[in-house]
Amino acid sequence: MSGICDGRVVVVTGAGRGLGRAHALAFAAEGARVVVNDLGVGLDGTPAPDSPAAQVVAEIRAAGGEAVAHGGDIATAAGAASLVSTALETYGRLDTLVNNAGYLRDRMLVNLDEDDWDAVMRVHLKGHFLPLKHAAAHWRAETKAGRTPVARIINTSSGAGLLGSVGQGNYSAAKAGIIGLTLVAAAELARYGVQVNAIAPAARTRMTEHTFAESMAAPDSGFDVMAPENVSPLVVWLGSGEGAGVTGRVFEAEGGRITVMEGWRAGPSVEKGARWGVGEVGETVVKLLAEAGIPGAVYGV
Repeated sequence: MSGICDGRVVVVTGAGRGLGRAHALAFAAEGARVVVNDLGVGLDGTPAPDSPAAQVVAEIRAAGGEAVAHGGDIATAAGAASLVSTALETYGRLDTLVNNAGYLRDRMLVNLDEDDWDAVMRVHLKGHFLPLKHAAAHWRAETKAGRTPVARIINTSSGAGLLGSVGQGNYSAAKAGIIGLTLVAAAELARYGVQVNAIAPAARTRMTEHTFAESMAAPDSGFDVMAPENVSPLVVWLGSGEGAGVTGRVFEAEGGRITVMEGWRAGPSVEKGARWGVGEVGETVVKLLAEAGIPGAVYGV
C-alpha cells in the first residue's frame, strides 16, 4: 500500500456492509483512522438485531489499523453532529467525509406510498446533507482560526440518478438530488479548503444483489467486475490529500472502468429575439431535437 492517507481521519457512513465496508477497509489500508458509521438496519430501513459497524472496526484493528464505530442516525441533526464529534473527540481531527448510507423502497410510481418516498429521501438526501453540513461547519471554523484544512467530501449518487430507473422513482430522484447538492457544496466550500465530488458506482451490494446476482467475472481472469472493492480505490484517492483542484465532479465507477460524467450541457439552441408563437414552437423544437444527441436509456426500459 502507498500510505496515501497516512495521518488522515476519515468518516464513512453506511460502512457496515457493501460499498461502505469496502471503502472503510481501503482507507484504513492506506493509513487512515476511520470512523465506521452504520445504524444497523435492514435493507428497507427497519432495525436489525446487531449493527455490523463493530465487526468492520474489528477487521481494521486486526489488520493493524485504527477505527471506531458510530451507530447514530446520520439523517438526524443530532446523529450527524455526533458523527463529526466522534471523529474530533477520538482522533482530534476530521479530514474526509464519505457519504454512502442508503436503502431502497422500490415501487412503480402509481404504487409508491408517500412514506416510501419520504423514507428514501430522508436516508439518501437528508443523510448526505446533514453530515456534510456539520463537517463543513467544522472546516469553516478551522479556516477562520487560520488552519485551512485539506478536506474532502465524496458523495454517493447512482446511475439511477443520472438516467433514471424504472420502479425507483424515489431513489432516482434522491440520487439526482445528491448530484445537485455536490455541485453546490463544491462551489460554496472551496474557500474553506474543501473539495466535494460524487461517485455513481455499480457494484454488488445488498441493494443490488438481485440485479448483480452472478459473479460477472471477466473472461479468463477471475476478475469480479461487480465486487464493491473495485470502486474503493477511486474513493480513497478522492478522499486523500491528492488531486488538488478536483472538485464538483461526478465519476461513474464499475469494475475496472472509471468515467468522468459531463452532466447537463447546453445543446442545440435557437434565439428568435422575440416571443415565440405557439404555432411555430413545435416545428422549431422538432428541428432542435433532430440536431441533439440521443439521451441514455432509463434503466429497466
